[in-house]
This record gives sequence, structure tokens and C-alpha cells, in this order.
Amino acid sequence: MEVNIKKLEIIAKNIRNHALDMTSRGSSSHIASVFSIADILSCLYGNLLNISPKNINNPNRDRFILSKGHAGAGVYAALAETGFFKKKLLETHYQDGSNLSGHVSHKNINGVEFSTGSLGHGLPVGVGFALAAKFDNRKNKVVVLLSDGECDEGSNWEAIMFAAHHKLNNLITIIDYNKIQSLDTVENTLSLEPFVDKWKAFGWNVIEIDGHSITEIIESYNKASSFKSKPTCIVAHTIKGKGVSFFENNVLWHYRSAKDDEYKKAKSELK
Repeated sequence: MEVNIKKLEIIAKNIRNHALDMTSRGSSSHIASVFSIADILSCLYGNLLNISPKNINNPNRDRFILSKGHAGAGVYAALAETGFFKKKLLETHYQDGSNLSGHVSHKNINGVEFSTGSLGHGLPVGVGFALAAKFDNRKNKVVVLLSDGECDEGSNWEAIMFAAHHKLNNLITIIDYNKIQSLDTVENTLSLEPFVDKWKAFGWNVIEIDGHSITEIIESYNKASSFKSKPTCIVAHTIKGKGVSFFENNVLWHYRSAKDDEYKKAKSELK
């Protein structure tokens, strides 16, 4: 598919704007976690994934799992931007009775394959999807987007070993390596380094990219799709809170939502 860089940049900007509105309106958290993956989500839904409102039940569609389910506002925004449901629905996010829960849920929402929130669950399920596709001789891709802090979970490393053992070249994992988790930096919480070497030692192809470069995201995905005998991990170096100066690299905005003057300032920067 031809890549329209400008279009994808606009989708990423709109994802950030929607997410800011959604989290501020509902007083929910994790706005910085959405902003670090907005460019990746734009590329996936706007260009890379073989998934659309028209093929939502096709067994040959690609599968995407947001394992860092706390950034679900970003997925909802991406789905609305690409026609899975009306943008008006985003106004119900985190409201009583809404299907747009704080952590991403597949309940009554076209385009969400799996509900997540408890960290360490997305990749094991994605591995199952990929293995099932192999058994059924389907050519679809399975893409799982993880947080860096989530890689503290042992369930992920079991899945990583399993995927390599079964040569699941139809599986692509993307790491949102923004280097901040929960209450502190990744380095101070539980160091992941040498991160790339660990994935390689577990039998994966590894590609490192700038996770905010549309070109690098597209190129790395296409390269990963060409590998024949191994799963691929794309380590996307990102900035937590990317797009708003006072969100960026600030652990405060993992749990905080912008209100009043903070909201107005963030909106002005996103313009």
C-alpha cells in the first residue's frame, strides 16, 4: 500500500487530540502512555494492518493487540479516525455505562480483538493467534504492542521463547520503549538492558527505530513482514507524552489527566 506520510501524521495528531479530550473529560489516566504510541497506532491502522470495518469478521484479517491496555484511549481514537465507529462515540469514554472503558475492551467495539489491562497478557494471546494462523495455513499477521515496563512480566518471556521455538514469523511485537513506567524510570524500577541482546538471545529478529518517525515505523514493519523463520521485535524508542512539552518525559502524566489551564495549554501545543 502506498504511504501517505502527511495523512498518517494528521491521524497521529488527531489521536493525541482525541485522547486528550477523552481523558480530561472523564478524569481518566495514562495520557502520556497514549501520546508515546500515537504515531505507531496511526501507521498500523492508517496503512499497515489488513483490517478495516469491511473485513472485521474475515478470518484472514490481521490481528492487533494492545497489551499495554491502559493506553486504550489511543486505540479507540485510532478506530474512530479510520472509520470503525463514529467519532461522536469517543465522547462517552470512561463514562458510566460506556463501552469505551479506561482499559481497552473488545465488548461491543469493532476493531478491538482482545481486552487488556493486566500487564503480561497480550503477547501470550498474540502468540496463540499466530500459532493458530499457522495451523490453519492463513497468511495474516499478528501484531502486539507492549510497554517497556510490561517486560518485567515473566509471562512475556515464556511467550517469547515459545514464539521463537515455533518459528512464528507471522508475529510482530512492537515495544513502546519510552523508558518510564508507573512511578519511576524503567532503569530505576527494573533495568531491561541489554534489552535488544535479550530478544536476540531468545531467537528473535530485532529492529530498533525512532518510534515517532512514520517512515521508520513503516519500513521496519515491512522488513519484519519479509522474514521467513523467526518472529520479529521492533524496539521503538519513544518519548513518554510526546507532543506536549510538559507531558514529555514526566512521570507525573502516567496517572494524571489535564484539567483547566493544563488542558488549554496542551490543546494549544497540539495545534
